[in-house]
Amino acid sequence: MSKPLRIAFVSVVPSPYQRDLFAALAARPELDLRVMYMEKSAPDSPWPEKPLAEYESHLPGFWFSLGHARVHVNWRLPRADDFDLVVCNTLMSLTAQWLMRVRLRRARWMFWGEKPGPRSARHDILAAPLKRAAGIAAIGTWAEREYAARFPGVPVFNIPYHCALAPFLDAQHASVAEVTTYLFCGQMIARKGLDTLLAAFARLPGNPRLLLVGREAELPAMLAALPENVRARVRYAGFQAPDALPQFFAQADVFVLPSRYDGWGVVVNQALGAGLPILVSDQVGAGHDLVQAGRNGYTFAAGNVTDLAEKMRPFIHDSALASQLGAHSRTLAAEWTPERGAEKWMRALQAVLP
Repeated sequence: MSKPLRIAFVSVVPSPYQRDLFAALAARPELDLRVMYMEKSAPDSPWPEKPLAEYESHLPGFWFSLGHARVHVNWRLPRADDFDLVVCNTLMSLTAQWLMRVRLRRARWMFWGEKPGPRSARHDILAAPLKRAAGIAAIGTWAEREYAARFPGVPVFNIPYHCALAPFLDAQHASVAEVTTYLFCGQMIARKGLDTLLAAFARLPGNPRLLLVGREAELPAMLAALPENVRARVRYAGFQAPDALPQFFAQADVFVLPSRYDGWGVVVNQALGAGLPILVSDQVGAGHDLVQAGRNGYTFAAGNVTDLAEKMRPFIHDSALASQLGAHSRTLAAEWTPERGAEKWMRALQAVLP
């Protein structure tokens, strides 16, 4: 039997969603996996800290703010001789830039990332090392198309986020059949399109409900713009730890993610597992892979209140529609487990390694 491939991932923070995929990769006998995080926890993400697995570690170092970004400086970085391949998960980091430009210049490495933003001089400088990558693991079809266009000489693989969906599949649906409940889960900010959702919700007939889960952020100002009778039908449940989310998804009939921009959006995976119809804007990466129009949901134009309201309205008039589309979401969820994600990584690794 050949030796396991020695693979290292260098990621920013122990995200509960990435860790599901790392656990599935670590279980593969073909791999000797190491995962190294640049920081223990992100200051803007109140996820509860959980013990690291034996294949995970924190790199010593620090970070500083540069505009809206956190720039990391770490040491004790992986050496080319220690691994068959290293995967970097960020561009906006001195650590990753040093790895890609210097430490791994003559080694095999890959980049794993969401769809890059608009072209700019700064982004072109940060992304320049990708021209020498052994491969790019694009997080979704949306990202795959963009990376393939920008880096035509580099192999590009479609490897989205895959998270554990069993708790969502197992949660007992608790929505009240007579009242349609829409769910939004994420930060209450304009980039997530919550203002668009609230305006569309205010236009709906009847007596629907809106359940909001996530960090409060800009929510008070957004709610203040609504008529009182509409605010009365909005329930804010606050931030919830990942383990608690299935019970809130089970209280909904329809999931809505109206982001003005979202490179992926793991909450769409979770809505799939919860068996919900999914309404996403055309600027949500996950929508390009997880939403099949008319079968388990619909896409609408980002920022377009009228378009969103038109997509939400049929669920009020047709009580069977949510169950019909939601059943197809549950069927699709079987293909979006961490184990399926690990299989995609194995195919990519085998393609770029001799």
